[in-house]
Amino acid sequence: MRDDLPTGTVTLLFSDVEGSTKLLRDLGAEAYADALAKHRRIVREACEAEHGVEVDTQGDAFFFAFPSAPGAVTAAQTMTDALAKGQIHLRIGLHTGTPLVTDEGYVGDDVHFAARVGASAHGGQVVLSQTTRALVDGLLLTELGEHRLKDIDGAVPIYQLGDRTFPPLKTISNTNLPHPASSFVGRDRELSEVLAEITGGARLITLTGPGGSGKTRLAIEAAATLVPSYKAGVFWVGLASLREPSLVTETIALTLGARDGLAEHIADREMLLLLDNLEQVIEAAPALSGLVQACPNLTVFCTSRELLRVQGEVEYSVPPLASSEAVALFCQRSRLDPSDEIAELCDRLDDLPLAVELAAARTKALSPAEILERLSDRLDLLRGGRDAEMRQQTLRATIEWSYDLLGGKEQQLFARLSVFRGGCTLEAAEGVIGADIDGLQSLVEKSLVRRSDGRFWMLETIGELARERFDASGEADALGRDHADWFLAVAERAEPFLKSAEQESWLQRLEDDHDNLRESLNWLLAHDEVELAGRLAAALWLFWWMHGHFSEARGWLRRALEAGSDEPSETRAKLLDGAGYLAFEQYDDEAVRLLETSLSCAKEVGATSTAAFAAAHVCAVLAWAPSGRSDVQAALAVGDEAVRLARQAGDDYALAAALNNLGATHDLLGNAERAAAYAEESLELRRRLGDMSGIALSLVNLAGHALGKGDAGRAATLYSEAAEIASGNGDKRHLCFAHLGLAWVAHRERRWEDAETHARTSLRFAREIGDKLATALAVFCLAGSAAATGDQARAARLAAAAELHHSRLAPEGMTLDDEVRASIETAKVASDPGIWQEAWAAGSAMSLDEAADDAQLGETSRPPPLPGPDEQARPR
Repeated sequence: MRDDLPTGTVTLLFSDVEGSTKLLRDLGAEAYADALAKHRRIVREACEAEHGVEVDTQGDAFFFAFPSAPGAVTAAQTMTDALAKGQIHLRIGLHTGTPLVTDEGYVGDDVHFAARVGASAHGGQVVLSQTTRALVDGLLLTELGEHRLKDIDGAVPIYQLGDRTFPPLKTISNTNLPHPASSFVGRDRELSEVLAEITGGARLITLTGPGGSGKTRLAIEAAATLVPSYKAGVFWVGLASLREPSLVTETIALTLGARDGLAEHIADREMLLLLDNLEQVIEAAPALSGLVQACPNLTVFCTSRELLRVQGEVEYSVPPLASSEAVALFCQRSRLDPSDEIAELCDRLDDLPLAVELAAARTKALSPAEILERLSDRLDLLRGGRDAEMRQQTLRATIEWSYDLLGGKEQQLFARLSVFRGGCTLEAAEGVIGADIDGLQSLVEKSLVRRSDGRFWMLETIGELARERFDASGEADALGRDHADWFLAVAERAEPFLKSAEQESWLQRLEDDHDNLRESLNWLLAHDEVELAGRLAAALWLFWWMHGHFSEARGWLRRALEAGSDEPSETRAKLLDGAGYLAFEQYDDEAVRLLETSLSCAKEVGATSTAAFAAAHVCAVLAWAPSGRSDVQAALAVGDEAVRLARQAGDDYALAAALNNLGATHDLLGNAERAAAYAEESLELRRRLGDMSGIALSLVNLAGHALGKGDAGRAATLYSEAAEIASGNGDKRHLCFAHLGLAWVAHRERRWEDAETHARTSLRFAREIGDKLATALAVFCLAGSAAATGDQARAARLAAAAELHHSRLAPEGMTLDDEVRASIETAKVASDPGIWQEAWAAGSAMSLDEAADDAQLGETSRPPPLPGPDEQARPR
């Protein structure tokens, strides 16, 4: 081990020369070598003056460690000032943590994190992580907002030393804005006007205009410009495929990963939402207005063909392109030089971007003069006035003209494609509407259909004309039925794979076609095909649960149950099972009734596998219901029945779930050995099946047993493996549990910072998935960390809130962690009784959300080494 490096809490400094390759070319080798040598002397002198130790150097990059954060910041400032007037400019990153010291230097996540922070800066810029910023006072610092760093989980705050202006940090931006493949042409005036509205204080702004006027493109460009201004991010939410206004806020919540209420998730965070194509769900306007009022730092930016007409809305009517811009757009897309014919053509198209692009696509077959000749008769009939409605008619005529230029089979294919929602795969197009690849390719080349990520889709404006032609074709009912049959088959084909090693790819396939699945359910229910609708909802509930579509799933299952027959059937049993399990997720008393009815129904019709699942779920609900409503003895009986039914059915997936839930129930009774044996058998089955989500859960449960026996090392290994698997699957539920378990391990080993980091991560995931019990457990763990590190008032406040809500949510037999409780009791003895009592009273008055918000204050930017949950994780 190197004995010259500072240990414990240290501040790491990474520096690197910006543009070193270009500088070498500009200066020449000799001059560059001199400048580099001078730079190295300045860096080493500045660091040594503040007791910094050189850990490593590679080329023109340095890695230093300092025993104090102020010393590291002073060294960074000194070397930056000394190099300011020279040719070499350093980007410098600082992060404070507790890396492991080895023979070679430091090892750990803190080292990687510090390097990522440094790499995000520009020459002459010094940036700090939140942990470093918290340890320095009296300095001029600029808050740069939350950023995503490569290989680092979640967005992290970054600060800059001084107030000099630099370009945006070189990070993975905290945004999901699409990156249009084509260039942005013109619109300088409109862009500056829209930005002025938002920067001037408008918090609900709507871009209006006809379809094809370029609202979306302008909005994306404006939003991209604003990314650095919103610390919590800029997020795009596409709404074109939605038809149900109630799904708007849920779609936003899914985009943001909000699981504990959308307004609660956003709260006072500085965020911009771009809601694209809102017109067909305009009835959601009051909910959006309420969201803006509830979240003081939220800006909502909409594109719509009509206004929301709510308080505080600012309208920006998107005009056609300027004549010169329209000509430039046509020429760029067609690769032709400007001409009088092109200028006249763009004028005839009212300079609407989509119309210009459609016309430009025709230059592969026609000259601009020929397009003008063919276009004139059509558009002259629609010239009329020049208000928004007339521009819409002009665009419509342009699309109709493109449609009329198609051959008969192409026209039929164009119309039939509108049966799909959200696009389709080639396989679906061939299977449902008899498409062929040549026809699809032709429509893509003519800009009426687009293809990306293996899917064919239409712009919404073009899709409207296609749907009109489809509705008038007389084929709507027949192809609507074919569409529903196809996606029912997809869902039923996917269902068994959701329980296998292929679950990830099939979950994504269902997500890609979610709009088509919704359309199929609507069609089947509207046409009184209740049996098929029930089969489709029954096949999808596990997908909905795994991907977090909880409220939507409950709605579909309820509709399918209400529409269907009360006669026992396997489909009805599966619907009841899904509805009951989703009710359990919400701590709903109705869960037991629904699941017991499912079990009875499945047994009556001889659906043994379905009965085994229902019994396993009844076991979980009876055992893990909140205190006063649980019945652990009854849970054991039905758990034994679940195992028997699963073995009888020969269904290893059901058997693994039954064994897991039965083991968790024995755990509540203190039967540790039996609980571990059931968990081991469940894990073995799940490994054989390749059920990654199930493997993560079984590992978490086994880790809990190891921790209960005092084997913290084995527990940490199992929790870490669970975390790695869950992270690969994007499985937030088991990431929550695994991180919480790692927090318990770290607390036992007195690694307080790691314990807090893991508990915070678990809390974040718990809130995203809406797990109230896990939220209370994470808050309690953070109370223990506060107690262990001397923050007694915070410890009392969080412990009181956690104990209150744990007592309401936890099942009989589940207690809070003894090690954490011991830390809290020690802090209580050492604190002033009056201060402790006052803080305890404040915590006892908190809601669970308020306690979680309090626990997350001052969250560190340091990512955890790995992830996982509590030793008595809920069964799934």
